[in-house]
Amino acid sequence: MIGASRGSLALVQESLRSRAGQGDLSALTADLLAVAGLLGEQKSLRQTLADSGQPVAARQALVADVLGGKITADAVAVLSDVVGQRWSSDRDLIDALELLAAQATFSAADAQGTLDRVENELFHFGRAVDASAELQMALTDPSLSSGAKSSVVTDLLSAKVDAGTLAVIAYFAGHLRGRQVNSVIDSLSELAAAQRNQVVAEVHSVVALDDNQKARLTAALTKITGRQVKLNVAIDPSVIGGISVKIGEDIIDGTVATRLEDARRSLLA
Repeated sequence: MIGASRGSLALVQESLRSRAGQGDLSALTADLLAVAGLLGEQKSLRQTLADSGQPVAARQALVADVLGGKITADAVAVLSDVVGQRWSSDRDLIDALELLAAQATFSAADAQGTLDRVENELFHFGRAVDASAELQMALTDPSLSSGAKSSVVTDLLSAKVDAGTLAVIAYFAGHLRGRQVNSVIDSLSELAAAQRNQVVAEVHSVVALDDNQKARLTAALTKITGRQVKLNVAIDPSVIGGISVKIGEDIIDGTVATRLEDARRSLLA
């Protein structure tokens, strides 16, 4: 998101965090995702709710008229918060609802002590997508409906992951809207980590790191970033040796494969 949308998202996310102290947010996820799906299909309604030229009260009244009684009162309140903000595009409004739905799941998992499990499940699903060309093709196949893509994920993960994780991944798998699967999973992982003021560091290594190595790497990255770091370690034979670390858009690459490629380019030059 850019412009007004970025500030609006921060405001509604903070509002949702304040609601977390008042009760369980897990019930919000299904309602917010359902509304996001509806607005994705209803262009006129979406544009009206995102139109900052319309009075805020009118947009909030429309939410109550159209959705009141069909979703929970808490979901109506969150949606009213969202339509009361300025959005650079109507698509940003949908993005905000999706992220708030995921945030509600992660907040509930944090309160229940299962957030570590949810974060690990997101990471391992991302790795499964990396490893399966067939799964990548299914999730990006334009001939498959959103429901069919969600069903692919549900069939794959059902009874293997937390119910909240499944709901979020299945929804996003069916509503990529041109986004890459791994980009979406990365965003969800970062959102889950932010629940505890952490950042995610994705580490690629040719061998598994032992507990001591993980602790030392975590301490070093925490010092560099100024925030607590959660490591996700992926075994990747292509690095040959050393490790690479990705934190957001930043990459620290100390792999043998990269050094060999740099040497090859120097020779060619």
